[in-house]
Amino acid sequence: MSGDDLLFAGLKVLDVGTWIAAPVATTMLADYGADVIKVELPGIGDAYRMYSGVPSTPASPHNYCWLLDARNKRSLSLNLKTDDGKAILRRLIEGCDIYVTNQPLPLRRSLGLMYEDVKQINPKVIYASLTAYGEEGPEKDREGFDLVAYWSRSGLMDLVREIGAPPASALPGMGDHPTAVTMYANIVTALLKRERTGKGSFVHTSLLANGLWSVSCVGQAALLGADFTPFKNPVTGGFQRSVYETADGRFLHFAMVRTVEEFDLLMLALEATELFGDPRFESPEQRYAHGAQFIEALRPYARKQTAAEWMALFSEMGVPAALMAKVTDLAKDPQVLANHMIMHPREEFGPGPIIDNPLNIEGLKRVPLSPPPALGQHSREILQSMGFDDAAIDGLAARGVI
Repeated sequence: MSGDDLLFAGLKVLDVGTWIAAPVATTMLADYGADVIKVELPGIGDAYRMYSGVPSTPASPHNYCWLLDARNKRSLSLNLKTDDGKAILRRLIEGCDIYVTNQPLPLRRSLGLMYEDVKQINPKVIYASLTAYGEEGPEKDREGFDLVAYWSRSGLMDLVREIGAPPASALPGMGDHPTAVTMYANIVTALLKRERTGKGSFVHTSLLANGLWSVSCVGQAALLGADFTPFKNPVTGGFQRSVYETADGRFLHFAMVRTVEEFDLLMLALEATELFGDPRFESPEQRYAHGAQFIEALRPYARKQTAAEWMALFSEMGVPAALMAKVTDLAKDPQVLANHMIMHPREEFGPGPIIDNPLNIEGLKRVPLSPPPALGQHSREILQSMGFDDAAIDGLAARGVI
């Protein structure tokens, strides 16, 4: 495939960020042909490089997070606290199309890398900014990961729990990855604007804004003064809001059982029609009023068979039940595989399958996956393309600039 076949061929992108939400937006651009230079601190790099190896993560010989999120880029190690480092970055800004950053705002101000600064260097640049809490307000300078700014600060952490249970932590990257899609949408929208107007743009989003968007169905109710008494008790929403353990320790849920016919079929499949003889459960209204008791009454029936046996029976009878998946199931999930949600890159990429981004544009070609760069792997190559000779590059390295 030639570079001209790629939608973003020739697009120059600077990834001046760390961790996930902002850098992954540039990964998505790279997937479709953009030339992405990741700017990292010499000797240290993006701390996300080491995340897969910390004790609290799944143990693996592979750097799975870095493989997932840092593919198809070039790495330039550059100390932006030196005058030479800042000068090199400014030269790169002169020729870039998109500048993506999630550096804390105080650091950007101290380095002269706010949008107003970058726009003076390149008026047509699209400057994409990611913050934890937004560009304005009393918390604009606060740092935060998605566990705090997306999950906790938005109210999601408070709401996603059973009655009486303490709040649970989010999974790593659970807010970062959807936020990266928002950042990508910002950038692509700004590219269309520039194509039509010739003008650059300042685009931004935050982890808090994306957390609010994720909680919005319930959050909108709060904005309009809704009564939250029934919502705070999950069992009063009906049996569909709970899960039911099977004989082999898996969990079923019946959120899609919505009609009277579907409910009757479920009771027949579970051989639980005797429950209709209990006056607390004889009508939908009674089952709703006694939701906690009905859930507990259903649990023993679910434990009579394995998940596979139940799902086969439900399929045969037309009951729209669902099995709670485990992440270890996904590599062989026929629905995931049929829709190419997992990529199988060339052998030189690395150890095996990689989860794809959620974009699907028919006919849009992609670059073959290349492995994530080592720290500073392309520093010399990039500097040579800017006119630096080997002696000058060696001098920059000796002074700790690269």
